[in-house]
Amino acid sequence: MGQINISRGQASDYPIVMRKSAKTASSAMPLLERLPAVERLVADAAVAPLSAAYGRPFVTDAAREIVANARADILTGRDPGIEFETLVGRISDRIREMMATSLIPVFNLTGTVLHTNLGRAPLPPEAVAAMAAVATGASNLEYDIATGKRGERDDHVTGWLCRLTGAEAALVVNNNAAAVLLLLNSLANRKRVAVSRGELIEIGGAFRLPDIMARAGCKLTEVGTTNRTHGRDYAAALDSGATLVLKVHPSNYEVRGFTAEVQTAELAELAHAAGKSLAVDLGSGSLGDLSRYGLPPEPTVAETLKAGADLVTFSGDKLLGGPQAGIVVGKKELIARLRRNSMKRAFRLDKMTLAALGAVLRLYANPEKLPSRLPTLGLLTREQGDIRATAESLQPELARRLEGVAAVEVSDCMSQIGSGAMPVDTLPSAGLTLIPLGSKRKRGAALERMAAAFRALPQPVIGRIQDGAFVLDLRCLTDEDGFRAQLEQLDISDA
Repeated sequence: MGQINISRGQASDYPIVMRKSAKTASSAMPLLERLPAVERLVADAAVAPLSAAYGRPFVTDAAREIVANARADILTGRDPGIEFETLVGRISDRIREMMATSLIPVFNLTGTVLHTNLGRAPLPPEAVAAMAAVATGASNLEYDIATGKRGERDDHVTGWLCRLTGAEAALVVNNNAAAVLLLLNSLANRKRVAVSRGELIEIGGAFRLPDIMARAGCKLTEVGTTNRTHGRDYAAALDSGATLVLKVHPSNYEVRGFTAEVQTAELAELAHAAGKSLAVDLGSGSLGDLSRYGLPPEPTVAETLKAGADLVTFSGDKLLGGPQAGIVVGKKELIARLRRNSMKRAFRLDKMTLAALGAVLRLYANPEKLPSRLPTLGLLTREQGDIRATAESLQPELARRLEGVAAVEVSDCMSQIGSGAMPVDTLPSAGLTLIPLGSKRKRGAALERMAAAFRALPQPVIGRIQDGAFVLDLRCLTDEDGFRAQLEQLDISDA
């Protein structure tokens, strides 16, 4: 039988630790004995309304948590403050914290219009009303009122998708990643898919196209090089057994310099000559010509289909300006294959998203009025002069609040569209630049504290730290009064 050897140093250290722990526990006993019972705290008159509102078991659990935290503080030598009223106050604070919703509105002053972390496209009133109309009761989600039989939920939006894109058929899922996964698994499970090396993208959240292809059961065939891919590269892949060509719009980056890519029309001709299909992932997916509104041009879904793509996938909450959704449009026979895939049910949209998407699509019936009715397009087309006027209006009040802490200057800046849409195109904008006073050596910490102070407002303000300043890009500020009203609550004591 083996023996455990303990060195002299180890043996002498262990009792010392034990004696110290015992001493701490002994000195803590008077405080531990003074801790009130959980039931007594819950029965207090100040806590009773909370029990009536949220239920006694929930309040009891919160009280146990507060008492346990106080006990742990005592045992570690900290003074937790164990007065009865103090503990009751902590219970109330804890319950309010737990019952407060965590998903709240914020002011997006980052300069990125379609900000993934901040919810992407803002919805128009028509979409919000459509969601509310079906949210509180029964609806004809999968019920055909004309026939009295079961219906198809996608039918609420597919007609408009086909009308706006010229597609034969369409379907919708919960986001574009799901749309790509469904397409690949339906058309190329255990088969080869040809993709240019320059289009093997990674987007936010470590979403990588090769990983999605592997999950879909596809075998990736890389063609070309990172910067140059030619038609002959795709032709070789098709000759070697690729059953599908996938073209991916590099919407979150751009390769410049010595580059070459195969356009959709040529790629479609190559694929169809080999008896194969071409799918195009447009990502942000514009439904209309953005250049008519003074924005940089972006390939549209209709143009891509007209060029020969058999299927096109794109997002609902980016340039389209609607709710989160993944949309697939194209050939009727191929859409039918996707629809029969059991994954389709796992990825389907709920009734409120369908209602919102349908309302947004109907706005596209009149492109002339779209900038005034679709919030995303309105923000993207907002004139720099209008934004600067807002900045000049807010500057005096904000300067007063930050007196002695930071200089507040009206400045021109550049916004970006964001969320994988036009990665190098920017929009002239204006905003407020906040420059901390004092030592430049300590400016980094001061900027972080300033950003935290704005985030701590009732409706958090999210800006960006850039070039030694805290910048509030006002392109997306549509509620100037709401922003101004809460400036009095800006706590700059630690900034």
